[in-house]
Parts: sequence; structure tokens; C-alpha cells
Amino acid sequence: MPILNSIASWWMKKRIHQIELFMKYPDDVQNEWLMKLTQSAKDTEWGKKYDYKNIFNVEQFKNNVPLQDYESLKPFIDRIRRGEQNILWHSDIKWFAKSSGTTNDKSKFIPVSEESLDDCHYNGGRDMIAIHCSLNPETQLFTGKNLALAGSLVTDHFGSYESQNGDLSAIVINNLPRWWEFFRAPDMDIALMDKWDEKLDRIAKATMNDNVVSLAGVPSWMLLIMKRVLEESGKKSIAEVWPNLEVYFHGGVNFNPYREQFKNIFNKPDLNYLELYNATEGFFGIQDQRNSEELLLMLDYGIYYEFIPTDGTTTDKTLALDEVALDVNYEMVISTTAGLWRYRLGDTIKFTSLYPFRFKITGRTKHFMNAFGEEIIVDNADKALAIACEKTGAQIAEYTAAPVYMPFDSAQGDSSGAHEWLVEFDVAPSSIEYFSEVLDNALKSINSDYEAKRYQNLALKQPLVKSLPNGTFYKWLESKNKLGGQHKVPRLSNDRKYVEEILKMIE
Repeated sequence: MPILNSIASWWMKKRIHQIELFMKYPDDVQNEWLMKLTQSAKDTEWGKKYDYKNIFNVEQFKNNVPLQDYESLKPFIDRIRRGEQNILWHSDIKWFAKSSGTTNDKSKFIPVSEESLDDCHYNGGRDMIAIHCSLNPETQLFTGKNLALAGSLVTDHFGSYESQNGDLSAIVINNLPRWWEFFRAPDMDIALMDKWDEKLDRIAKATMNDNVVSLAGVPSWMLLIMKRVLEESGKKSIAEVWPNLEVYFHGGVNFNPYREQFKNIFNKPDLNYLELYNATEGFFGIQDQRNSEELLLMLDYGIYYEFIPTDGTTTDKTLALDEVALDVNYEMVISTTAGLWRYRLGDTIKFTSLYPFRFKITGRTKHFMNAFGEEIIVDNADKALAIACEKTGAQIAEYTAAPVYMPFDSAQGDSSGAHEWLVEFDVAPSSIEYFSEVLDNALKSINSDYEAKRYQNLALKQPLVKSLPNGTFYKWLESKNKLGGQHKVPRLSNDRKYVEEILKMIE
């Protein structure tokens, strides 16, 4: 194993030289990828529609192809799911990564091609290891196993045609080379289980006696696994269970609210934390510097990037990488090897460094809650509240909501979070508890990610609804000098700033 570790570590470090090349020549790399993308798709239905064979530069690409979002691409994606091919991308697409829904649908189905799987998602996994090895020359990462969390897959049948959909993590793990099983835990039959309560127990029991050296997964779910491991092992900290654990690769939600919880449950001061920006649509960034919250924009993963300033002055003019500036909030637009063309991702970033391009994730283009991977958008909230009001006879004047973070408690064995809803009712329900229950069920029916996080109260508990005295939101807006005009109560927030300010007004 030591010899294998040395060879593998050396091989991974070789990738650093390629990363340094795109850091040195970012514009050339991006322009090359744009041409590769358009030429690869020139004979597809989409490529013919937008004359890809005559696109030779960035400006022609922008002039030919309008900006897209999921709703505009959905008719094409639906056709691909039913078995039609050569629509958005030239190779057959048989996998669809399931993500939280839009205004009209419970779930989005993001196409995953073999090229996007290999060139993007697998390269991202390789590079996170390569960067860790480069930052930690004495790494023993290849002497043990990586515990990676994954969702599940289902097979869709459209006549005689079959395709698979599910969490991106499940698609990635299900298609890994067989030799990678030597370094991964738990076994595939456990990793892809769909019943999360049973799955958590099985993972804990299957891995607590392994030599786990790295972890990868969303923080809210990883905390649950760690709790189960301690329960099954009878140990007080993860350091006692896996003394050789050296790195936790995390992404998906803001890590800061979880940082202290992980430090306490790990009890391993020398543990490394490496942040990833791996969305359903692509793998975009990796933390490449120690003790930094900046992410390096990965430029050679088969993705062409554009950026829209979110200052409200424009909604359709995009900037190329060589046109962006520091400390400006940008909405990301991507074109990928899975046929997402000029796709408005909805995520916003701010560059902290140019040449090389490093950035911080700043949020979403709309109000949202995604503290636990649930991705609740305002449209979800409005619809769920309307259902709750209809079923309880209530009427709502104003509301806002934010996450509640529950610290890990080894005695109680509880680290689940919740959403706190502050509501002013014109007509109050006879029972707040019943209103909360109906709201919860409505959100489950509308948003698949929320439904998954609420399963068995594992990551999220039932919503906490608090009825506020009439006029509370008015007083809060008045205190902010935001009465009248376009000023509104923020519906959803990913932190507790607004909620805490409002709660102080009724103490």
C-alpha cells in the first residue's frame, strides 16, 4: 500500500501542471473549448437551428444563440428523455441528473452525456484529489478508502427506450471504473439505496471498521452519517473511529454554519477541509489554496463560461472571462458537453482574483433557502402557503422564512435543522401546528429536494411557524427606511439576519 500510495500521489500531482497551464492561458483555453463545443454540435438539431457550422468566434456565438434557462430547454430535454437523440448534443444521452424544480415542475432533469461525465464530473473528482495531494505532500490518501455519499437511481421507460434519472452523485458512482471500488466505501449496493434511514444505518455499520481516509458529501447529510457512526461504534469522536482521516471534501451548501459542528464531531485539529463547487449542471470550482474561501474556476472541463452583472442594468448582455472585474456580482451562464447552451445557471459569484480566476459563491439570482440542500425558491413557498391557507381557512398578510441550524449534541444525538417561518395572518388558522403540517406536506409535493431532506426528519424537521402581531413587518421596514416604493419583505433567506432582526422587535 505505501508503494501504491506513492505512485498514485505522484500521478495525481502531474495534473497540477495542466491546471497551471489553464491558469496561465485562461482566455485561450476558454476560446478553444467554445469552438470544440460548437463544432461537436454543429450537426445536431440545435446546431443546425443556430448555424453552428458558421460560428468561429465568441461574438458570432452570442449573436446566433439566445440565452436559455431550464424552461426554454425543457421541450428538447423531454424529447431526449423519450429516446430522441442528436437534439442538443451529438452523442446519445441516457442519464438525467435530477435537481430541484422550477415554477412549473417538481424536478428538473439535467442531461448528462458521456463527455460531461468524463470531461467534467470525473475530472473534477480527480482534480480535488490532485490539489489535496499537492497541498499535502505527505498524504496517505491511497492507503485507505473514501466514504462518498450518493443518492439513488431509477429507470424510466418510454416504450422500448430506457433512461436513468437520479442524483448526480448516484450517476457518477454507478459509472466509476471498477478498479475505483478498491478505494471507495461503502459497497455499491449500499451506496445507491433509496431508503435513507436504512441507508444511513447500513453505511455506518459497513464503514466504521474500515480505514477511511477521506470523506466527500453535502454537510447536512455527512453530519447524519457521522452521528450514526458514533452511535454504532460507541466512540466519542470520529478521530477515534477513523484515526487516519485526513480530508473532508464538501460542497452543495454554505459550509460556514456547519464548520464548528464538524470540528467538534471530528475532534481532529489537523483535518483538512476542501470546498468544491459541483452543481448538477457541472463541476465549476475547487479550493486550491490552504485556509482560503476562494475557489479556482476550472476552465478545461468542457464548459464555456459567460457572466451577467447583477446590478439590474441589463438581463441579456454577457461578458466573457477576459471582460469580468473584481468584486462585482455575476450570474453564471454556461455552455456544456451535455447540450446546455448559454444556460442561465441561477447561481451568482464574485471574482476575488483575476489571472488566475478565483471566486466566491455569493448566492442565487432569486430569494431561496438552501442551507441543507433543499433549494426552496419563492415560487415553492408561495404555492405551499396557498395550499396551507386553503386547507386551514387562514389568510396571510406577510411572511419571511430562514433556516434554523441545530448544533450537534452527542447526548441527544440530534443535528437536524429546520425552517422558521414568521407569518403575519389577516385570518389566523385555528391551529398553528396543523398549518405547519399542511405547509410541510405541500412543500414535499412541490419540491423533490425538500422532500428528500425531510425524510424521517433526518436532515430537516417539520417547519417552525410563528404567528407575528399585526404590523410587525411594517415596523421592521420602517426601521430600515424602506417603506413604500419597490421595498418588500424578503420572502426567503439563506441566513438568519432578517429573521433575527424581526424577532427582536416582538421581544
